[in-house]
Order: sequence, then structure tokens, then C-alpha cells
Amino acid sequence: MQRSDVAELHYITPIDNVLSILEHGILSNKLANSLPHKSVSIEEIQNRRKNKRIPGAGHLHDYVNLYLDAHNPMLSKVRSRNDSICILCVDPGVLDLPNVIIADRNAASDYARFDPPNQGLAVMDKGRVFSQYWTHSENQYDEWTHKSIKCAEVLVPEKVESNYIIGGYVANDRALASFTRLDTRLTVCIRNDIFF
Repeated sequence: MQRSDVAELHYITPIDNVLSILEHGILSNKLANSLPHKSVSIEEIQNRRKNKRIPGAGHLHDYVNLYLDAHNPMLSKVRSRNDSICILCVDPGVLDLPNVIIADRNAASDYARFDPPNQGLAVMDKGRVFSQYWTHSENQYDEWTHKSIKCAEVLVPEKVESNYIIGGYVANDRALASFTRLDTRLTVCIRNDIFF
């Protein structure tokens, strides 16, 4: 994958968090716990993430996790919350921030590879990361691998400042109305091709 293939990065969050995010930035799990917020995370996965350390760096919970493509298994798992969640679009300029790390798949995976941005992107398969589907009925192992790759992450230490947020996506009219009521400076639109 080339750097030019990354038009934006994605952060999945409840719409109720957007005003706080615009005030404080997108915070790591560790920092977010000091503020009132709603979580979109899945407890089982967070339990795996909280104890995982990136080789030569910090714990996963010390980083903001952005997706290269939010049309992934995580978003699929929270589809029942489509009326109340959004995807914040983040400027790929965050890749140039100090100590940013790329995980070539879900960072909680035992097989995740962690690299600086240029190296990390170079080893990623663009077709798999941005594919519409990750199911492989003929090969269960390939499906598990692809499912993890679809959740490839950009890990930013501590926080992403709100000036890097460039827009948002929602699943339906109800979510759009909720987001619009916040009266943010952000352009938001419905993206049926991303949500499930």
C-alpha cells in the first residue's frame, strides 16, 4: 500500500461523544477514562487490548486507535447501534506525528505487526484492507486472517487533536439528525456503503 492510498482515517464513536472530542481531541483509552463518555467498544476485546504492549513502545490503551477502513468487523459488530454512532474522518497527516505506529491488522491480534507508518503501509495489502467483504467460505483460516487485516490500525500516542478531524459519516437519517443537532463545524453525510 502507498501513502497516497490513505485518503482519510476513521474513528468509530457514539455521537454523544462528538462535542467532547471536538473540545479535548480523540483520546487514548487511558486518557478517555478520566472524562465522562460513552463507549462503543466490546468488553472482551478491550480486556485483551488493555494488557497488550507494543514491542519497544507503550500499551495499546496508551494510544488512540484509528482504522484505515471503518467498514470492518468492529463496525459490523455494533450495527445495532447505527442510530447513535458515527465515524469521524481524520486527516491522514496524523501519520506524520511523532511515534505513530501502524498495526497491519487488529492490534490486539497475537499476529499483529507494528511498524512506523511508511514501513507499515508498505507491507500492507491494499486490496485486503479496503475490501468490501472478508468472508471466505472455502477457507476458514483465510477468513480469520482477512477479518483481522480489515481492522488494521493507526496508533497515535495519547491523543489526536481535534483540528485533524475533517468530517463524519453516519448510517441513517436518525443518526444524521442527532449529529446535525450538535451544530459542529463538521460536514457529515450518510454512508450506506460503510455501515452495515
